[in-house]
Amino acid sequence: MATIHYLNVKEGDCSVIEHNSGHATVIDVCNAKPTKRLTEALTAEAAKAERGISGNFQQKKYPVNPITYLRDHGINSIFRYVQTHPDMDHMDGINEFFEEFSPLNFWDTDNEKEMPSASWEGSPYNEEDWKFYKHLRDTRPANDPKRLTLLSGARGQFFNVGADGGGGGDGLHVLAPTQGLVDAGNDVDEEYNRCSYVLLYRTGDHRIVFGGDSHDETWDHILDKHKGDVTDIDLLIAPHHGRKSGRSYEFLDTLTPTLTFFGNARSEHLAYGAWRGRGLSIVTNNQANCMVVDVSTTPMTLYVTHETFARRVNAGTFYSEPFKAWYVGPITEDLIP
Repeated sequence: MATIHYLNVKEGDCSVIEHNSGHATVIDVCNAKPTKRLTEALTAEAAKAERGISGNFQQKKYPVNPITYLRDHGINSIFRYVQTHPDMDHMDGINEFFEEFSPLNFWDTDNEKEMPSASWEGSPYNEEDWKFYKHLRDTRPANDPKRLTLLSGARGQFFNVGADGGGGGDGLHVLAPTQGLVDAGNDVDEEYNRCSYVLLYRTGDHRIVFGGDSHDETWDHILDKHKGDVTDIDLLIAPHHGRKSGRSYEFLDTLTPTLTFFGNARSEHLAYGAWRGRGLSIVTNNQANCMVVDVSTTPMTLYVTHETFARRVNAGTFYSEPFKAWYVGPITEDLIP
């Protein structure tokens, strides 16, 4: 059955789609270093800090390693890995991740970003990850993995065209970038968030948007060319993990997502107001740890790996062994108060 996982990976991004085809897609990676497994149990100290649904559940302290998480969920091969854009919080541990899983397909952008040696002084990230990514980008391998640089509206076998040439495939549609956005990032201001992928995943009647680190120009394009595809969607993976970024949030008036997933950041840096002012529901990694969505149900069903949060939302929660997470409920407008 189709399943989406949004992982708690510190202040970075990592999403996983298990497709009906049996393929697995990973979108960005963070905290994928070969580290000793971290416990996901809530400590007594953290428990004392919880206050209501919107309280501080302190799950940022208990990130998961995507490598361990995938193995624990029986995901042992990756059909495609998508690097939305070349920021280190979206490729932290990419070298180790590729060594473990050897993805068959690598989606990238034709960015020209460079990282001078001085960038690594005091950095929480590993220069070897950057060198590994840069090698993939600049050598442009045809296979092992196959590197694809797709632009808005792209069509291709397996991602949105079936093996027989018909429609469907894995239901992935590229909303952005355009060549103009890539060129602007490279040539105008070296703002490589302009290059970020924004992906629409369609399965059955459900529509899920993965926002990458998209900015205003990207959403201007999407609302101009793909408005019908992104109107009243079921789930949004928030751009910039939900962080404030000096941007317009008017695109939310069209998307009106039933639920949005936020990543981790200090509360003063998260754009809560843009969603709450529109009456839109959110769940954060800091509350729920990892979020797991059963896409095969209508409405889709939310599970989370943090039991205490699940019980705070739904006193009748139960543990699902297939999802290795706690049941929260159908994703409807009134699921999260």
